[in-house]
Amino acid sequence: MPQHLGLFLVGSIVITVVPGADMALVTRQVVTRGRRAAQVTVFGNITGIVVHATALAAGLSALIVASATAYTAVKLAGAAYLVYLGVQSLRHARRTRRERSGLSAEPVRAPRGNPFLQGLISTVLNPKPALFFLSYLPQFIDRSHPVVFQLALLAGIHVVVGLVWLTTYASLVSRLQVALARPRVKAALERASGVVLVALGVRVALER
Repeated sequence: MPQHLGLFLVGSIVITVVPGADMALVTRQVVTRGRRAAQVTVFGNITGIVVHATALAAGLSALIVASATAYTAVKLAGAAYLVYLGVQSLRHARRTRRERSGLSAEPVRAPRGNPFLQGLISTVLNPKPALFFLSYLPQFIDRSHPVVFQLALLAGIHVVVGLVWLTTYASLVSRLQVALARPRVKAALERASGVVLVALGVRVALER
């Protein structure tokens, strides 16, 4: 069995609840497309975590982190995708504001794109989960027992924590649906989530 499971669980919870791209994306989906799309996005996020865990088991994460070129490529691709999602959110906020002001007779449509793929791509192209698995998980591995089983168990715990937290977060945001449905509030939240996504993309791109 892995060592100090309780300590790992606490650390996993702390790392998961820290606001990041996943929460910004879930907020964007609740505001623009509703609770169901947000939940589908959560499943995409969690699948991305599974991909990172599988990559760790296969040794791909270590290869990416060890190679400056590969790491930079993944980092910039992830940053570009976050910026793209943020810009889309800002554009949608502008259309919502124009509709509220009566400047546009055409109703505002929900943003296009598969919410599952958006969650999956944003997580897979984020190098931070790879660094988490490489730097945090090994501290709780008991070398006297099969390593793969322990990695699977620890990764599974982290996946469950992420699923529970993001689902709870999406539910909390969706409970404000009546207030969020007001065009002014909706446009403000779309702008906020757009700015956060763009800022996170820039931060990821500039991180060493």
